[in-house]
This record gives sequence, structure tokens and C-alpha cells, in this order.
Amino acid sequence: MSILHCALAGNPNVGKSTVFNALTGLHQHTGNWPGKTVETRTGTFRQGEHTIRITDLPGIYSLDAHSPEETVAREFLLTHTPDCVVIVCDCVTLSRNLILALQILETCPRCVLCLNLMDEAEKRGIRADTEKLSALLGCPVIPCAAREKTGLDSLREAIASSPALPEHTAGTAEDYPARADAIAAQVLRFEPAAVHRRENLLDGIFAGRFTAYPVMALFVFLVFWLTIRGAGYLSAGLEAFFSILLPLCRSFLEILSLPDDLVSFLTDGILSTITQVIAVMLPPMAVFFPLFTLFEDLGYLPRVAFTLDRLFCRCGACGKQSLTMLMGLGCNAAGVTGCRIIDSPRERKLAILTNAFVPCNGRLPMVLFLSSALVFSASGHAAGRGMQAVLLLLILCLCTLVTLAVCRLLSATILRGTPSAFTLELPSYRIPRFGQVLVRSVLDRTLLVLGRAVTVAAPAGGILWFLNCIPAGGEPLYTHITRLLDPMGQFFGMDGVILTAFLLSLPAAEMFLPLVLAGYGTGTENTLEILLAHGWNGVTVLCVLWFTLFHWPCSTTVLTIRRETGSSAWTALAVLIPTLLGFMGCALIRWGAVLLVRTFL
Repeated sequence: MSILHCALAGNPNVGKSTVFNALTGLHQHTGNWPGKTVETRTGTFRQGEHTIRITDLPGIYSLDAHSPEETVAREFLLTHTPDCVVIVCDCVTLSRNLILALQILETCPRCVLCLNLMDEAEKRGIRADTEKLSALLGCPVIPCAAREKTGLDSLREAIASSPALPEHTAGTAEDYPARADAIAAQVLRFEPAAVHRRENLLDGIFAGRFTAYPVMALFVFLVFWLTIRGAGYLSAGLEAFFSILLPLCRSFLEILSLPDDLVSFLTDGILSTITQVIAVMLPPMAVFFPLFTLFEDLGYLPRVAFTLDRLFCRCGACGKQSLTMLMGLGCNAAGVTGCRIIDSPRERKLAILTNAFVPCNGRLPMVLFLSSALVFSASGHAAGRGMQAVLLLLILCLCTLVTLAVCRLLSATILRGTPSAFTLELPSYRIPRFGQVLVRSVLDRTLLVLGRAVTVAAPAGGILWFLNCIPAGGEPLYTHITRLLDPMGQFFGMDGVILTAFLLSLPAAEMFLPLVLAGYGTGTENTLEILLAHGWNGVTVLCVLWFTLFHWPCSTTVLTIRRETGSSAWTALAVLIPTLLGFMGCALIRWGAVLLVRTFL
């Protein structure tokens, strides 16, 4: 039994990750390159008498080492000398992909070219002569459609038996595009296909000059409307379930003859907080993430980045920042990590410093709840789903405008510079695989995030219980803390309980609403009734909503910023900017409302 080491290389958006997942299945793990912040994935599979260990290199366009990803890929190929390099190319964009392939072929002695997305090429009327391509490149060429699981057996066999290649004559860097175009012209044949007309028509709608923004607004509205509608049904079901579960758990613990304080700690502290986190987070995430993944699978999200590119460039930033904002909707820490795709250090810092302005999955449920409460406080009745969806769309537009404004300010002061150009690959439109989308979004996003939140919620609930039980001057310690912060909270349109909840939710934003409810002391009323009973009004909701959108990042995001920037100063600035913006906005809302009341009433 022998072990072969293999590397998987290719441009972004050529299906490289799909090939890697199809080859390795569940036998893979993710980590960081030694001394680098670029992630690596490794996996294994068996082929005959060989165990093949495959490393998925980051998607790059060249080996010229202009970015951290290109540096990592070049160092790996030159220093690790893998037994075989699988070069993944998209048959639809073969000419552009061959530029990297030619560089690798002149660097590595054993290569296999995986001509992926053959199904998409056939739909577009593109036919490839793989035998002629193999003869021109001097390496095995395996046609493949990894998404459809075709060609994988031939690819495994080619990897296990890849021959050493003949010596290639080096060319200068300027020769690669011309050689790639010449090779592609010899091996590709184009036939008329309706898919060209269909994709051009769709791009004219989704990325058109006059239609892109209205269509984007319509898609966002649709996502929020469906999220609100679906979350409403799930919330009602969870509330009914937990109203039965908590008394049963308390009764069970009492049957075990546990001390009353321990029963209260477990039920009123830990279990109550966990159920509140689940009730707040799970309903919107269970709907939002599948919808978000659906549009991602459809190929629409890169069109959003293309649409927003001009706005970011006008603010001195890079259009790729729009992609990191979309990542931030899932998790700000992931959005900060995603800023690695931005080559310019200046533009990368801009994206990192402003990523927290996008409401992550931990804050999004709170934003959904507050938008409903805002309409209720303004009209006196529950918010209609359409009205609430419009409000959420406006909130997201506000976050985008604030991000652009802060980028403009920073690029004109401490981060001066000219925005750089970048290459954005627009993938083909594809019919999403609804089953895979559902499984992927539930397992990789919803349950992962919910599990992290519950892990943080349990000890936080216990700490809050102790703060409410530890006496200090005849009152619980928690009461003293909230009373101490109350004057500051009142000045900014909130109160001491709200500020305390924001501080205690530093480990995870998901904790905020459960901590507020625990601080007020929950009763039999629903959440909105509890808040109204403790003095919440329209101004309070506006201030809490603003501060939810703009305040310090969670601890995970802060640590990620420190790791990505390598600087405590930049990390402190990333915390300070949204915090100052949050307090300034709350003060304007609070005292602006006071001025209006004194003027007109």
C-alpha cells in the first residue's frame, strides 16, 4: 500500500471545490497554512493499492504571487513537490483557465488536467476535443462534470497512474495568454445554443444598467418577506413547545430531589436562556439561510457584487468588498476572513474595518423582531409582513450606505489611495439542487451557528442567574450593575438593562434579547408585552435597533480581526468606529425626539 500526495489547483469558480468534495467525500479537514492566514483543505481517497492524499490549493489566476493565495499555491508546488497536480479547468472558459495550467505544467513534472463543467459546455453548444488537447499539453486530459458525478472514476485512475511529463520549454509571462488562446482555438468547437441567448437576457435583467438595482431590491424584499412569513409559524410552534418543556424539566428535576437552588439554576438560568436563544434565532435562520444558499447556487450573488462594484470604487474601496459584505450576512468573522480575496492591503483594511456594519446571523433575528416592534409602536397593531419586509429592506440599504460613507471617510484620511481593478468571475446560471441546498444550509449554517450560540448561552445564563442571586446591600448584584448604567442608557434612549445586555452579549450577539428578557424578569406575557411593560416605546425601539446594527463586534469577530490584521491598533479601530457611530446615532435619535416633542406638543 503506497501513499501518493496530490495537489488540486485551478482558477476560482471552475468547480474545484466540487471536484475535491466528490473525490474525498467526508474524509477531509480544514486548517490554516503554517504561518499563513490562508485556509487549506486536505482529504484522502483510495484507488486500487494507493491511498491518495489530496490538498486543495486556494483558487488563483496566476503563480506570479501577487496575493497571499498565489504565494501559498506557488510555495506549495515548488517546495512540497506533490506526486501529481490536478489542474481543474472550466470548459466554458478554457482559454482563460489555460494560462494558469501552462504555468503549472512548466513547474510540475506530473500533471492531470480535469476539464470540468462539461455539462455546462454542452448546454452552451461548446464541444472540446480532449484527445487533441492532451496531445497539445502533453498531459492526460479527463472530461468531467463533478456536479453530476461523471468522469470521476477516470480522474481517480489518471491520478493514481499519472506519468512523468516531458520537459516543457519555458516562455515569458507575456506568452501565456497567446498560447492559451491558440490552444483553445484548436480544441474547441462552438455550435449555436439557446442557452447563450437565455443567459444574455438574464444578465441584461440582473446586471443591467437600469434594472440591476430594482431587481436586487425585489430579491431582497422577497427573501425577507418569506423569512418573516416562515419564521412566524416556526416561532409559534417553538413557543408552544417550550411552554410545555420547561415545566416538565422542572418537575423532573424536583422528582430527583435536587436542591431548590440547583433546580432554579438549571431551569431559570441555563435552560431558560437556551430556549430563549433557540426561539429567537432558529425560526429566521431556518428560512433565511436556505433562501440565501438558493440564490448563491443559482449564480445571482456574483451579479450583486458586479452591480455594487461601481459604488465601492467611487468610495475608494474595492468592488470585492461587496462579496465580503454578503459573507458578513452569515457571520462577521467569516466576512473578515473573506477579506483575504482583496489583494490591496489598504482596501483589505477598509473591508475589515467596516464588515461589522452588516447585520450577521446573530443580530438578524433581533433586527427582525425590532422591525416588527417598531411598526407596532407606530401603528398600535402587529406589523404586516409586507410592511415589515419593506422596513428590513430599508435597514439593509442603510447599512450599505453607512458602509460606503465610512469607506469614503477612511479612504480620504488614514487609508488614502486609489481603488484597484479586479477580476470577477460570473458563473453560469444553474438550476439549484433544492435537496442539497436544504441540507447544506441546515447543516453548514443554521445548526452550526445555533450550536455555537447555545454553547455560549448556557454559561451566560448561569452567570446571569448568579448575578441575580448574589446579594449586595440587600439587592441582587445584577440590580446594582443595571442601576449604575441606567443614567448612561437613558441618555442614549435606552436603559441600564439594555446596556448590560449589550455588554454581556459580547461573546455572541445572539444573547442580547434573552439577556434583556432575563433582566426584566419574564412572565406569562409574550416578548413584546414584557418590553412595553418596562417602558419601551418607539424611540426606545429605534435606539436599540440602531445600536444593534452599529456597536462593537462580537468577541469572535474581534479575535479574527486581530489575526487578519496582525495589529492591536487596527483591531481597536475596528471596535471603536462602529461603537462611536452607534452611540452618536442613539443620541441623535433620543434628543431629536425630545426636541420634536418640545417643539410641537
